[in-house]
Amino acid sequence: MSDIILPGQTVPAQHVNLKLGPGLLQTATARSSAGGDALPSTSIMATRAGSLHHSANRSKWWVENNSRRYVPAAQESVIGTIVQKAGDGFRVDIGSAHSASLDGLAFEAHKDMEPELECFDAQTHKAEGFGELKGGFLVRCSLAMCRQLLDTTHFLLPLLGARFPLEAAVGVNGRVWVSAKDVRETIAIARCIEAVDPDGGGMDEAGVVDFLRTLGL
Repeated sequence: MSDIILPGQTVPAQHVNLKLGPGLLQTATARSSAGGDALPSTSIMATRAGSLHHSANRSKWWVENNSRRYVPAAQESVIGTIVQKAGDGFRVDIGSAHSASLDGLAFEAHKDMEPELECFDAQTHKAEGFGELKGGFLVRCSLAMCRQLLDTTHFLLPLLGARFPLEAAVGVNGRVWVSAKDVRETIAIARCIEAVDPDGGGMDEAGVVDFLRTLGL
């Protein structure tokens, strides 16, 4: 499912295990009963414009749009830059309106509160590759590009990995960490991500192959 939705529109999201993702908010309202008493009622409302999506079993709903500004949401994987040590924790720039704190066990996202980070997989509570990213290079791109790179069927990272060894970590907050054995390859990865980015021209697979050929890769 993918329908365009605007802020303030209601969404027909109903499920016994309903989970709301970015762009959706559950609101409480009051309705009158047959006897005139006020009864509580809830509805799901869009908080931003974009395309509405839900999982196959309709238990998870969210809104996607292409933006450079990341809005924190629970259980999303992000890449951040530590900008300050604060007591027993750190202040982390994740590309949102507020910096995040890295010393808690939860990621509570609220428009009036700073987000809190955890450095392990929220499902397994194990490291699962989360942790400090040493060396490498940080590429900033659109949120849409990050979502594409997280899709295992997207062509770019497999195409690059078939030509030279590389490491990559993708956050949903518009940041991609890449590392290769030499500077030329690292720069090539960064330039390919920027070129394929929908905000940067949306280069296709054939265009990337031609570009790599000009670099001798």
